[in-house]
Amino acid sequence: MRKFIRFVFSRKMLIILILLVQVFTIIAAVLRLSEHFAWVYALFTLLSIIVVYVILNKSTNPAYKIAWIIPTLTLPIFGGIVYLVYSMQTSTKVFKLATLKRVSDTRDYLKQNYSITDELEKENVYVRNLAGYMNNKGGFPIYRNTTVTYFRCGEEKFEQVKAQLRRAKHFIFMEYFIIDDGKIWSEILEILKEKVKAGVDVRVLYDGMGTQMLMPDDYDKKLRRFGIKCRVFNSFKPLLSSTQNNRDHRKIMVIDGHTGFNGGINIGDEYANIKERFGYWKDTAVMLHGEAVWSFTIMFLQMWGLSEYRIKEDYSVFAPHKNHPGDFLSDGYVMPYGDIPVDGENVGELVYMDIINKARKYVYITTPYLILDNEMMVALGFAAKSGVDIKIIVPGIPDKWYVHCIAQSYYKELINLGIKIYEYTPGFIHAKSFVSDDNTAVVGTINLDYRSLYLHFECATYMYNTSCISDIKNDFMDTLSKCTMIDDEYLSRISAGKKIVNGFLRTLGPLL
Repeated sequence: MRKFIRFVFSRKMLIILILLVQVFTIIAAVLRLSEHFAWVYALFTLLSIIVVYVILNKSTNPAYKIAWIIPTLTLPIFGGIVYLVYSMQTSTKVFKLATLKRVSDTRDYLKQNYSITDELEKENVYVRNLAGYMNNKGGFPIYRNTTVTYFRCGEEKFEQVKAQLRRAKHFIFMEYFIIDDGKIWSEILEILKEKVKAGVDVRVLYDGMGTQMLMPDDYDKKLRRFGIKCRVFNSFKPLLSSTQNNRDHRKIMVIDGHTGFNGGINIGDEYANIKERFGYWKDTAVMLHGEAVWSFTIMFLQMWGLSEYRIKEDYSVFAPHKNHPGDFLSDGYVMPYGDIPVDGENVGELVYMDIINKARKYVYITTPYLILDNEMMVALGFAAKSGVDIKIIVPGIPDKWYVHCIAQSYYKELINLGIKIYEYTPGFIHAKSFVSDDNTAVVGTINLDYRSLYLHFECATYMYNTSCISDIKNDFMDTLSKCTMIDDEYLSRISAGKKIVNGFLRTLGPLL
């Protein structure tokens, strides 16, 4: 009851109410006009038909089109207007142009060392081809001279994070979707304040929606009073705008240019299981040490500069060797990469599909959200039919009931394709990882849902022949031992009514 009361009087509830007021104001205005002028109804009906035509001819995912077309045709007046209000705003175009310009301006900092790709071609031409695509279309090189450490949970990661932060001498960059006040953040904040006093350049970037619901509106000002440079990405405004969908879902930490962290773990007590939410919180991360950290540094600076893109910096001063004069150890090939929602290149999904398509023995996947488009279903199904062992772990205790309903709607179809689905019974699995054939893995922020694959700013670490891949596989198998396999008996327990609800929500999956 207390949680419900807090929610009712929370800022989140206020934002929801403001959005609902806008939606109902539009509906009321149109209905009122339609009552008095028959031609108004006909005009808006024609508008909805035009909107459907526009949607059909857009170069977006077919499932995303269907998710818009259904409400537009079902509610021919309201649907068309909402789509136009939502997608044809000047702010949306400005946001897209600013993002693309920022990425373009920093592209020259990410140069591929072609001796590495030449060496890679001799080992595996398929990975070399992926690296070529990522360099040409994504703008991300593949590196040697880097080691990777894998963390099985937030508890392990945060201990190493604090140790590395204490060693920082020059700069600390932090970019997170969520920063939540609690024990973990308090301990990190104390270290950051100490480092600022020692002359370290400390910058914190957090998402305007992910963190806004957890911290005061002026929390960035509070951090600046400590001497910490802080910016809020895409501050959330309760307005119907497509840019509000484009969240910074990345988790990046860079220390002195040579050490970086990436993975699914935000900064909050639940990620280290200090605070329990949805049972045990299972998550993963990696720590990079070496030249590959440079890509994460540039990714951070790109996002940092979006809010003040007129200010120019010499990014070369943050390069890995500036504060690490010696050689770095080399352990396989490492490729950090990012995905942005405005360039028309679905890097995050294509890397996943490349792993699936090139697998010979197995692909093991962990994801908190399972909302698949047709392309991913075809790739997974073809691999399974070809004899590749496909296993997917999803949460047993979900954080969003409706997302779990959508995931359930895929279970029978996936099982029929020969794919094995498991639910993690101790709690919520937030890890986003792929591991395949003992030589390839990805750990990052990219979920198997439309938001991650099409709408959010995301990032991940691709690894080939790095020694930590065996740790990732072993962790998957250990996690698997704590899971329940989805079978016909499980499916038979889903009621007919629940199946109808699941199917309906699946059609709206791209919009949720």
